[in-house]
Amino acid sequence: MKNSKFVTLILIAAIAFSSNTFAQDFKGLDKSPMDVAPFPASYKESDKKVKVTYSRPQLKSRELSKLAPNGKVWRTGANEAAEITFYYPAKVGGKMVKPGTYSFFTIPGSEGWTVILNEATNVWGSYTYDQKLDVARFETTPTKSKKSIEAFSIVFEGKGNEATMFMGWGNKVLSLPMLFMPKSKM
Repeated sequence: MKNSKFVTLILIAAIAFSSNTFAQDFKGLDKSPMDVAPFPASYKESDKKVKVTYSRPQLKSRELSKLAPNGKVWRTGANEAAEITFYYPAKVGGKMVKPGTYSFFTIPGSEGWTVILNEATNVWGSYTYDQKLDVARFETTPTKSKKSIEAFSIVFEGKGNEATMFMGWGNKVLSLPMLFMPKSKM
């Protein structure tokens, strides 16, 4: 009899405590979900050379020029500023970049875009952007995509130690070539 009362008390306690676990209020999906673009792109490849973490805003019938205005520093996505991590020394757009994590901004233009790597990390948007913390800037000319790209997207294509990062949104595609060096080269 004592055993059954003890088991009943344990069962009641377990139910009482477990109901708190199921009472969590989880938010719905973010309107601009976070994504990661690595190189090499295969998730089976563990020795990444570079990885971009960014949020993916959607056009939703809006103009790209309203969401990423010409001449203004843009966080390259939504929410937090995008961040790019180089695991190897790299020649990016012809300039050497040391391994590390950088915030990743762009400045849209009518003819070309400026891509910026900045020392500040863990920042929201581009509101606190400080040009004095720039590590490197690259100029790139957008090409026109074959079809409209609804969600801002980043992808890497390449082989071995050479890759090109492509960024696409609306009818624009930007490309930035990268050559990765052995870790001992810096």
